[in-house]
Amino acid sequence: MRLDQQQDEGETRVGAAGIAVPGSVIAFPVEDEGEAVTGTVKWFDVVRGFGFLVAEDGGGDVLVHFSALRDHGRRSLPEGARVECLAVARDRGRQARRVVAIDLSCATVADPEPALRRAADRTDPVALVDAAGAWEPVIVKWFNRLRGYGFVNRAGSDDDIFVHMETVRRGGLVDLTPEQPLQVRIAEGRKGPLVVMVAAPD
Repeated sequence: MRLDQQQDEGETRVGAAGIAVPGSVIAFPVEDEGEAVTGTVKWFDVVRGFGFLVAEDGGGDVLVHFSALRDHGRRSLPEGARVECLAVARDRGRQARRVVAIDLSCATVADPEPALRRAADRTDPVALVDAAGAWEPVIVKWFNRLRGYGFVNRAGSDDDIFVHMETVRRGGLVDLTPEQPLQVRIAEGRKGPLVVMVAAPD
């Protein structure tokens, strides 16, 4: 089993901004500071909350969990970015214990972090459930699973209503597609209306 498969099959919890936190990847032996490794981001899944570096030393890929990025105020990395980290050996391969430096000038795709921060800045949907209206039908306008959010519209209205990936997951859905019908409950958030509960139509 590959390490990334292990994360998919292991226990997870959902954190801020709808990011799934693999429960098996954040504990380290206290005495193991790790070895210095430099590599390039191969890919990073902002929803699952982890990705991999291609190490320059040829010792195999290095897992980077988003918890290792907290000192830099980040929860993700763009592909192609150059990263210096302290890595430790785990049963399934090496994992970054701490990210020391990040060079975004080498990135080959747009940095997802600004979009993640905009999404996280909205009022927490969980706190607004009691203030939400009754269930009503809407249509998905667009939804980006990697960015972790999207928008829906009421029938006959062009007004966009924000929906977060975490809300979608709580409703038992994995992804949304344009023109998909949904049943939702909507509340007024700090920056406008947002979906606080989602369900597939009967």
